[in-house]
Amino acid sequence: MIDPLADVITLLRPRAVFSKVISGAGAWAVRYSAFGQPSFCTMLQGHCVLAVERQQPLTLVEGDFVLMPATPGFTLSGAEPAVPVFLDPAKTQGRSGELRHGRRKGPPDVRMLGGYFTFGSPDAALLVSLLPALLHVRGVERLSLLVGLLRDESLDTRPGRELVLGRLVEVLLVEALRCSPAGTAPPGLLRGLADARVAAGLRLMHGAPARAWTVEALARGAALSRTTFFERFAHAVGQPPMEYLQAWRMALAKDLLGRGGLAIAEVAERVGYGSASTFSTAFSRHVGQPPGRYARQREAAA
Repeated sequence: MIDPLADVITLLRPRAVFSKVISGAGAWAVRYSAFGQPSFCTMLQGHCVLAVERQQPLTLVEGDFVLMPATPGFTLSGAEPAVPVFLDPAKTQGRSGELRHGRRKGPPDVRMLGGYFTFGSPDAALLVSLLPALLHVRGVERLSLLVGLLRDESLDTRPGRELVLGRLVEVLLVEALRCSPAGTAPPGLLRGLADARVAAGLRLMHGAPARAWTVEALARGAALSRTTFFERFAHAVGQPPMEYLQAWRMALAKDLLGRGGLAIAEVAERVGYGSASTFSTAFSRHVGQPPGRYARQREAAA
């Protein structure tokens, strides 16, 4: 069966993991500026408060897992009141050893394993917009085990390290997303997949992106009327079906162009356009430059 969630995660191409143990004792609070890259943490001991921009504060306890696909600014604090200390996440990446907040001596009140990774996709922003801004999962031991495996692999230098890290991050993302309560998720892919009829339409698009889909054809595949399917899809995913389909086709086109070796006409055919000129017009309107120039820029950057 076609799996739109796996499609999106695969196209994001997660890679390059960095992680470290973070602890705190006594009165402490830290304020991180927006980072933009995906980040995660699993709570190992104690509890603390996570306050993310435009989100309700969360009390994190042992066993909790948090994932932010495009990390905004946030504050992390202990149980005792404290004035937040500003930290730039870009400047803490290279520090070795445990990162300690608050009282330096004595056992910590809180310990967590936090980290971040990157997305290799040139269309990461579009794909990330389909995911929840903040995932909070409680009591799923497999997530903690996966984070621990990521930590061990990132500190090692064995052959195949980058491949293993990439696969582990993919598994971590899928596991976190499918453990997240989809019914309370904001409009996006998870909420769309939680609706069986909308999910049927998503699978049709992902299974055959080159097909000349219409809203009527997708509605028939989802066993709904055209109007009902359109309204349910737009409400769940956050955009109309044809808008989602075009965005997915453009994401696929960017990926194909970035790999090189394919003519524009072949890319056009694979993503559902009858001619190279029609595809070039649509691509230029969506991306802001012709596909040929985009491919050359990707090649030069690589």
